[in-house]
Amino acid sequence: MFKCHVCGSEEAHSESISEVLNIQGKFYLVENIPAMVCSRCGEEVFSRETTERVRVMLNQETAHVRSIPLEVFSYDDVL
Repeated sequence: MFKCHVCGSEEAHSESISEVLNIQGKFYLVENIPAMVCSRCGEEVFSRETTERVRVMLNQETAHVRSIPLEVFSYDDVL
């Protein structure tokens, strides 16, 4: 049974999401990750199996499907 650790809601739906991960200063975009998403607050939760699969994918340097340019902004620069 799902229970959101942020808002306590027990209502969620399955969704495929994308996540940007920063590992030792290098950014990786992982697409189509299966997640449970809280219907109230939008918190995304991954199963242990999904988390482990993503970890193995990145640590074993599985062949990526494509590369994309990434624009970088610093919040401090706009002050």
